[in-house]
Amino acid sequence: MDDPTEVLHRAFSHALDYLEALDSSPVAATSTLAELRHRLQIPLTAAPTPAATVIDDLVTATAGGQLGSAGGRFFAWVIGGALPSALAADWLAATWDVNAGLYACGPAAARHGLLAARGWDVEANGLAGSPPIRLLATEQHHGSINRALRILGIGTRALQPLATDENGRLRKATLDRALKESDSPTILVLDAGDLNIGAYDPFAELIPLAHEAGAWVHIDGAFGLWARASPRYRHLADGVERADSWATDAHKWLNTPQDNGIAIVRNREPHRAAMTISAHYLVAGGDARDALDWTPEWTRRARGYPIYAALRELGRDGLASLIERCCDHCMALTLGIGGLAGAELVAAPSLNQGLVRFLAPDGDHDRRTDATIAAINAEGTAYFSGTTFRGQRAMRISVVNWRTSEADVRRTIKAVERVLADGFRDGPN
Repeated sequence: MDDPTEVLHRAFSHALDYLEALDSSPVAATSTLAELRHRLQIPLTAAPTPAATVIDDLVTATAGGQLGSAGGRFFAWVIGGALPSALAADWLAATWDVNAGLYACGPAAARHGLLAARGWDVEANGLAGSPPIRLLATEQHHGSINRALRILGIGTRALQPLATDENGRLRKATLDRALKESDSPTILVLDAGDLNIGAYDPFAELIPLAHEAGAWVHIDGAFGLWARASPRYRHLADGVERADSWATDAHKWLNTPQDNGIAIVRNREPHRAAMTISAHYLVAGGDARDALDWTPEWTRRARGYPIYAALRELGRDGLASLIERCCDHCMALTLGIGGLAGAELVAAPSLNQGLVRFLAPDGDHDRRTDATIAAINAEGTAYFSGTTFRGQRAMRISVVNWRTSEADVRRTIKAVERVLADGFRDGPN
């Protein structure tokens, strides 16, 4: 095998080249699927290939195939860019190559807790024959809720979507009616920053009501839970601490590398009972905590290192500043684009999520909006995604990247203005 020194230096050099080019490179991928497949379809040789050559070839073959979400002008989905310390810590985690499942080398907890209260051992008996579980969530709930219901065997028919008010929040009266409709074991999912406009449900009102009915309350705080770190925005999540479980993502607003979800459960017993595993050949951690007793993975990366590094690099003040800076940029972007000729503001951000749409002379605003998003992304300066909000298509503006600057905001608004001017000269598309 090759000495790792040369190949690691090559990888480091390629990584620096990529990061330094982020500001000048198109955000959208520029290579087609056919081009990428053609470059990567290299015959496997009988003889070994030098490791440094493999890395050089990989970089060449995938050129133009990377979405520039690490840069400051990616505003489509809630994907942060990796902080320098978090990126470096992730490299070290891969280098150390430990399985963090053992010290020695979410919804599932809600399912266990609710059924245990009805005298049903779901780990031993399964769901067949158990009291049927229902799940209440707002009409703006994230698709991961449906996926969790399928994976857990509860089924998507158990989901009852609840209407929200004009501010995207679940009303107390709406929840009260839903809770009284059935005495089935109930999971209530509330939003700490919904995916379209960043709405927060009124936790201080809703959580006690749900608990009175015996429901388990889970908070979907994928990005919005981080608002608690900001003196300016923490009030949005007042009362969130009363819930039974919370989920958030470090790879969003904390800006760690990808694959860094965090689940927090108040009651350790249902959490551990739903996840724990034992075998005669495993070495227990003793006083230490074994991650495989608390997560669904038997083998897992040491994801805690990048989180540790990011929190230390930022500090309390730095994290608060990052959150507030992103919210300022989102407001400037949303109002700036929404004020352009041919654009319309759909929802001003209350946090870091805003919505605009684009108007067509023939009245087909949905088609115009989707076509304009595609044109903006093809232009290369910035990248956005579309969404459907209250029956109409809109462009979603999401800002969570530590690299985003005021210059990025100005540059993006100018680029959108050019795309709109070109589109209207050419007629409706």
